[in-house]
Amino acid sequence: MIEFRKIYLFGVGFMDIHYFKNLLIERKEQILRNLSQTGAEMEDLKNSEINDEGDYASLCTDNLIDEAIQQQQLQELKEIDYALQKIEEGEYGICEMCGEPIKPLRLKIKPFARYCIVCREIVEKEPH
Repeated sequence: MIEFRKIYLFGVGFMDIHYFKNLLIERKEQILRNLSQTGAEMEDLKNSEINDEGDYASLCTDNLIDEAIQQQQLQELKEIDYALQKIEEGEYGICEMCGEPIKPLRLKIKPFARYCIVCREIVEKEPH
């Protein structure tokens, strides 16, 4: 059962978790549509007739770009699913590093954010 706790958004007031859950679900559906469409387009390209080296080079470049976008979207899907899980567990909107609430404006921009702004900067500076 989802706890519909409110998050205070400066200048707007309180927003409930349901708002963020809907944002996440809508983005997930959009990504799934994109992935399906991209997959169909890539299949069409594989079956297309290649007339010369220029066509082949263009096809290879397009394929590499599509694969990079697809990988980024698959990663975003994982992040969305993780955020939806955190909603179900009642832990959504809490920074995984410092334990403080993530500002709702940040969650509005990036609803699957795992860190507050300060901690995000620390994580990004760490060597991988």
